[in-house]
Amino acid sequence: MRQDHEAPRRVSQFGGVSQRAGGIFPSLRFLTAGESHGPALTVIVEGLPAGLTVDRAAIDADLRRRQGGYGRGGRMKIESDSVEVLSGVRHGKTLGSPVSLVIRNRDHANWADVMSPDPQPPEAKKRRALKHPRPGHADLSGALKYLTDDLREVLERASARETTARVAAGGLAKALLATAGVEVRSHVLSIGKAAADGAAVTWEALAAVEDSPRASGPSRTGTAAWTAGSPRPSCRSTR
Repeated sequence: MRQDHEAPRRVSQFGGVSQRAGGIFPSLRFLTAGESHGPALTVIVEGLPAGLTVDRAAIDADLRRRQGGYGRGGRMKIESDSVEVLSGVRHGKTLGSPVSLVIRNRDHANWADVMSPDPQPPEAKKRRALKHPRPGHADLSGALKYLTDDLREVLERASARETTARVAAGGLAKALLATAGVEVRSHVLSIGKAAADGAAVTWEALAAVEDSPRASGPSRTGTAAWTAGSPRPSCRSTR
């Protein structure tokens, strides 16, 4: 749905260069790093304009939402995620340079020797070694690709924990979209044999269940006020 909403422009006192979505920055890119039981997860977001308001509390709220819901593992009881800004933001505003964020892993204290970047005695690696691929996971394909006999070197990266960094990056993207009047919401279409009746779902109805518990099922995601030709996000990932 297109709304009449003009993204705000920023004009420097030193020149006439203006910035807005789809203007001088053609795309957003992000790169995540970190292991599930390593010290932290990090993400670098490149392509944000200068002057964008960054609300860490809003990103933390998204991180808490990620941790909620039924059927979550015991890891969620250990972690209490909150984002730290390492670069690219000053006094709550982006600088136009890459923004780097970090989310610490509290559980790393229990894995310090197993996940140490420094050489360790053989016992440290054996203590948490995984030799049998798990069905439905990336263990086997990762072992074949990276030629490792310890599947932990695969699963530490191919982990749901990695999505924490993606949620933080998404918080920055949401802040940028908000300047153009764009909202993104979603709802579940069906859970097992229980399915939606196909009736149109309003933004108000979605907002009403924003904080309610959710269960898994096919979903629909939509945007409001999206402009054709807006930047296309891309992800750079080596693993």
